[in-house]
Amino acid sequence: MDEIAKVKQRFSIIGNSPALLEAIGRAVKVAPIDLSVLVTGESGSGKEFFPKIIHAYGARKHKKYIAVNCGAIPEGTIDSELFGHEKGAFTGAISTRKGYFEEADGGTIFLDEVAELPLTTQARLLRVLETGEFLKVGSSEVQKTDIRIVAATNVDLLKAVEKGKFREDLYYRLSTVVINVPALHDRGEDVILLARKFAADFAEKYVMPAISFSEDAQRAMLLYRWPGNVRQLKNIVEQLALFNAGDEIDRHTLLSLLPMDYSGSASLVPAGADHKYETEREMLWQLIYGLRNEISELNRKIDSLNSKNDNIIRSEKVQSLIKYDPENNKSEQFIPHQSVSPLELAEKETIENALKRNNGNKKATAEELNISQRTLYRKIHEFGIREE
Repeated sequence: MDEIAKVKQRFSIIGNSPALLEAIGRAVKVAPIDLSVLVTGESGSGKEFFPKIIHAYGARKHKKYIAVNCGAIPEGTIDSELFGHEKGAFTGAISTRKGYFEEADGGTIFLDEVAELPLTTQARLLRVLETGEFLKVGSSEVQKTDIRIVAATNVDLLKAVEKGKFREDLYYRLSTVVINVPALHDRGEDVILLARKFAADFAEKYVMPAISFSEDAQRAMLLYRWPGNVRQLKNIVEQLALFNAGDEIDRHTLLSLLPMDYSGSASLVPAGADHKYETEREMLWQLIYGLRNEISELNRKIDSLNSKNDNIIRSEKVQSLIKYDPENNKSEQFIPHQSVSPLELAEKETIENALKRNNGNKKATAEELNISQRTLYRKIHEFGIREE
């Protein structure tokens, strides 16, 4: 078993995507070298594993490891938490207190959400990185600490530097080595592996039959962008495990738990995918999918009316499909083939309406529908859509 496989097993890391394996490999290589490390990646992508790997495979593994969420500590107390304080340094300081940098002397400190540190605290942190020295709040006595710092952020620190929210010198001190943790939607089939693992874990935790996922549901997982990353996926699977125990989860059930976009449907867009016909069809399908409830309701109303007066409704349907051509002073009747599905009719109507809104401008129409112009022209030809 190679080193990366051992690390995955030890820390229960699921996934085989090249980007994930590269990040793990960098953590293992830098661990024995006593340098500061900056871990970057979106919120919920699993950045917290990498400081643990670095500590466990480094020379400080037998010393303390302390994780600090910088964004969760109020600005007024962050210096005291990190560097400690003397008795009477401020209201409520009834005794001398050690800070994390003193407690973890010889070990590793993980500063999560480091971009949230106030500028004054950033200056104190820079001094620790440069000299190993710090002052307790309310003290003038310089203390020394031997510490390794691993920081993490989901913020673009260079942009924060440009805006004056993060010190440039601290950025370069922290980013001696950078490890980028990939977002879940960039990890391909890993999302399926993680979903299955979470399903098994929750079945064991709640003593319920495990859920499984249909092929359509798995395909939807691969297309969804997962803005909340692994944390969001775990939350969704837990809900499914609780309320659908033992079921095979289909696409509809999965999408019902995903946040809706402006079109009223879950945003399923493959990251970095080529503009292939199937991809474009999937994207257009999603636009139409948002109308599914309205279409179903319309069909129910038509069926109800047909039962009362079938002949009248049939006549009205035919009339609704007659288009008047003012130039030739005649009407053209278009009756769809019986094999055309309601979904395809809705797709045709969506394209027609988009063309009208954009005054026939195909480029603007394609952009609105989030498809290529090539696909739009093909759809116009397939459906026999008349251009005004």
